[in-house]
Parts: sequence; structure tokens; C-alpha cells
Amino acid sequence: MTQVPLKAGVVGAGVFGGYHAKKYVELPGVALVAVFDIDLARAKALAEPLGAVAYDDMAAFLAAVDVVTVATPAVHHAQAALAALKAGKPVYSEKPLAVTPEDADAMVAAAAKAGVPLACGHQERVVFQAMGLLGIPEQPLRLEAVRRGTPSDRNLDVSVVLDLMIHDIDLALALCEAQPMTVDGEGAITRSDSLDWVKVEAMFENGFIAVFDASRVAQARERTMKVVYPSGEVEIDFLARTFRNTTPFPLIEDFTETPAGKDPLGASVAGFLAAVRGEAPRPVVTGEEAARALDLALAVEQATGG
Repeated sequence: MTQVPLKAGVVGAGVFGGYHAKKYVELPGVALVAVFDIDLARAKALAEPLGAVAYDDMAAFLAAVDVVTVATPAVHHAQAALAALKAGKPVYSEKPLAVTPEDADAMVAAAAKAGVPLACGHQERVVFQAMGLLGIPEQPLRLEAVRRGTPSDRNLDVSVVLDLMIHDIDLALALCEAQPMTVDGEGAITRSDSLDWVKVEAMFENGFIAVFDASRVAQARERTMKVVYPSGEVEIDFLARTFRNTTPFPLIEDFTETPAGKDPLGASVAGFLAAVRGEAPRPVVTGEEAARALDLALAVEQATGG
């Protein structure tokens, strides 16, 4: 029996909206049919070359689609996602899930009420899965993450914590089963209205320590992580896409050649669609997990004057 393709729509016709729209064109079992943006000309510029229809009316857009990706600026994620969820549409939101805990909780509750998946685009989780790191049967003792970028005019609506650091926060929470207790650190505002550089240490209930260092005003890009286990260490260079493993647990050396390693965004979106179809019990990152990452990110902002 031939499967009817899901009709997908993307909210937001910017750079990330373009990435998501193209994934819906490439992936099997789904068709990009609609793009929404408050700027109709911008929506048309993305939609029409891909064979989709542009909308600047949210109700009409939602009536045309089965699933929705929200790729607007972060401060507008909740508004668009809640409109879609209240219309009964499964939602994949770019990270961060929202910018306030109240909005994140409302999104999770709306998804539960509608009985539809809510996914979040923490794509580094796909990389961890492709490496096999989430299968290590030990709780880590310490994590040190560095994520630095050069100055850009993008994503200045949120701090570096919600822009960059939240990737590493999600990964730490995926590795550690305990709850964070305390956060201590420092940060600086240098070129925007919110934190541009932050370094913090988070202590968890089981003694796990996570050190996060993020900047969007660095001279060069750097994205590394070291995870210390009782039996050894794993050091990852996300830019070079390499790792060093001294634990006795085997990881997947050629993870960059796997489908997920080659295309983390595609794998993340495919996982969302599998959850929508009932072929998977959950998306790669759930709304609840993304809300937990947001809670710790906001605690980081509070601890560093953000």
C-alpha cells in the first residue's frame, strides 16, 4: 500500500527556514507544500522555487499542512508553535524551544493535549547518537564544552547561551541522569543587548560537573568537548568531526560516513516524521527535553548577569 506523503509547512523564510524547507523536499514520505512568513515576498522567494505555496495568513497556512517546522527568530518560536499545536499539528521547533519557561511549558502542554509530537532541533544529539556516545554504560564525572563563534549579525535576539551554549547544555543533560543543582560563572556583553561570552560551571546532584564556555565574539571558531568517565575520556572536535576515546567502550570511528553523521539535520527531521507516523516512539529530542535544556540555560543567564 502506497503511503500518502505528509504535507509539510515551514514557518519562517530565513536561513534556517531554507534549510528545513529543502530537507522536506529531499526526504521520502513528505512533501513541502507551504511556507509562512509575515513578509509574503520573502515567503514566496523560498516557497516558489521549491514548488510550495507562500502564505502570510497563519490560519490558511495551517489548514494546508499536516506537520509544521518553526524556524523563526527564537523570540517568536512559542507564538508560531502554539498556533500550530492548538490546530492539532505536530511541530518541530528550531532550538531553543522558547525563550521563557512559561512558553516552553505551554508548548509541551499543548502538544500533550493535542496528542501530537513536539520535537526540537538540538541536532548535535544526532551526532552523539551516530558516534555511539549515548550508549556508554557509565555516568560521566565531568564535561568540558567550548563553543566559540566569530561575530555575526544573526541570532542577536537572544544571548550566546540560547544561541550556542544550549547545544552543549542539551548534550550534558542527555549524558547525565541527575538534575543540576547550582550554576556559577561569569559573562560579558560586548556587542549586543545580551550576553556575548559566558563561562560557567554547573554542579549536578550526583556530583557530575559540567563546564560550559561559549562566545560569539571570538577570533576563530572552536567547538570541542571532553567527557570524563570513571574508565577513561572522550574528546570530541565537532568542527573536524573527530574524537579520541580512552574508555573501554567502543565508539563508531566512521560515524561521519553514516547517514546521520553525514546529515544531522536530515536525520533529526526524519526522526520527527517517524514519530508523527508512529514508526518511532519519540523524536530525537522531545519538547520536554528541550524545556529542561532551556531551564538550565536560563539559570546560566541568571548566574552570569544575563
